[in-house]
Amino acid sequence: MWSLVQYRQIRRDVEQDWQHKKSDNPEDTGVRQQPEHVPSGEPDYQHRDKDTGKVMVGKEGHDDPIDPHNWSLRYRNGNIAVLSLLIFAQGWAGGADSMANTDISEALHVSKVAENLSTAMYLWGIGCGCLFVGPLSETVGRNPTFLTATFVYLFFVLGAALTPTFGGQIVCRVFVGLFASATLGINGASVGDQYRPVKRAFVFPIIAWANIAAPMIAPIAGGWITSTPSLGWRWCEWITLIISAFAFVVALICLPETYLPILIDWKARHLRSVSGSDDYVSKHAETASFWGRLKQVLPMPVTFFTSEPVIAVFGGYLTLLYILQYSFLSGFDYTFKETYSLSTGMTGSCFGSIAAGSTTFMLCAPLLYRFSRHQTGDVAEAAVAPEFRLWPAMLTAPLLPVSLFWLGWTNYVSISIWSGLGACFVFGIVATAMYVSCYEYIIDAYGEHAAVALASITMVRYLISGGMVMAARPMYEGIGVHWTMTWLGCVAALLAPAPVVFWKYGAKLREKSPYAS
Repeated sequence: MWSLVQYRQIRRDVEQDWQHKKSDNPEDTGVRQQPEHVPSGEPDYQHRDKDTGKVMVGKEGHDDPIDPHNWSLRYRNGNIAVLSLLIFAQGWAGGADSMANTDISEALHVSKVAENLSTAMYLWGIGCGCLFVGPLSETVGRNPTFLTATFVYLFFVLGAALTPTFGGQIVCRVFVGLFASATLGINGASVGDQYRPVKRAFVFPIIAWANIAAPMIAPIAGGWITSTPSLGWRWCEWITLIISAFAFVVALICLPETYLPILIDWKARHLRSVSGSDDYVSKHAETASFWGRLKQVLPMPVTFFTSEPVIAVFGGYLTLLYILQYSFLSGFDYTFKETYSLSTGMTGSCFGSIAAGSTTFMLCAPLLYRFSRHQTGDVAEAAVAPEFRLWPAMLTAPLLPVSLFWLGWTNYVSISIWSGLGACFVFGIVATAMYVSCYEYIIDAYGEHAAVALASITMVRYLISGGMVMAARPMYEGIGVHWTMTWLGCVAALLAPAPVVFWKYGAKLREKSPYAS
């Protein structure tokens, strides 16, 4: 809806600009009279390509209002609020029915392990969808990708709420994840569309919070819904549908298009209309189609993971965090419910400790922004060294194995439940800090290849996390909470030095990379 307002506004601006030029030069009859080279300061769209004879439309200088980087800060912050609501709603779907595992498995006549497929299929759907949503958003724009995918996603959430069979639930959950991948897979690109490096330090903690906290807050509601006889497990899906539908309506009304090449496409289209000439074109319209972009992107995840140490290590870090996050959806039954004899509602409420940790880090966003601004000497629109983004990761990485060992080896009925909740709180801080550092580092380090790099990491972490969700319940049952957390804590300890290593040697690695900027 709002993108339609944008489209019309660009048309009005083009028409006014065209009339102004015609009034200044009445003898100018259109594009045929435009010179091949115009003085600096004249609009870029007057530059004619010598080979094709076309006039390539572009930005009219660094401060062109069509560029989302130049929109008012208040307007951009509003866009991020809407985008965060979309992320939160579709992230909520990942953990919404986790506390209803027992009730659903009984109602659909399957085992609890089999019912974990509900979460696993959601994660696999996201992982598979991430391969396609990047090229799609760069072909048709962010706005139609977000809105169309979310609209279809709503129907599969509805299907999951109504289906009477286990097979129907699994199919619906696959497609819930597949269409949620549009929002969960390219939200970082939308941030990059609108914010220059320093201000991203303020925005990314908010986006990270929506990604991390949503699937941890959902079980709180799910636990109490499941415990209420008058509601039942299907209301977990109904609540997801209500929240998601509200987010969709808000996005439909308020979310603008932020991908600059698409906005330039619109400008070129309007110039062709007002001039009566087909000579006005944009670079984006002349480049590869969706299938061409997809052909380029499909092999890139393997290429990045095999040739880029940064992607391999940070991808492993984020994968571990997501394995932990989503395995907790089953693991809290053993960590808190069985150990402390909690009700389903109280067990779900334990996830609030992770959400609280994530929120605590998010509230540090103004401090990170101030630190970034100081690092650049308060120079407007200054670049930020990628290694600077690693400070949150360097400070919190050692806390990840600490939190896991802490959670595992204080999990006794003789030790207060608050000890375990404290460990989960620390985990929430670490998960959000690592998300922010990894995403910002990759965006700054890989420039125009950042979208592919992030898509690679997103795809791998969701696919592997989906597999580990299926192993979580047998693992907790087989070796217990203590050794499960010990094993995962040892993996975290091996990865803990990675941010420091990249802080020290990252610049040298980028020099050797064909993809780093």
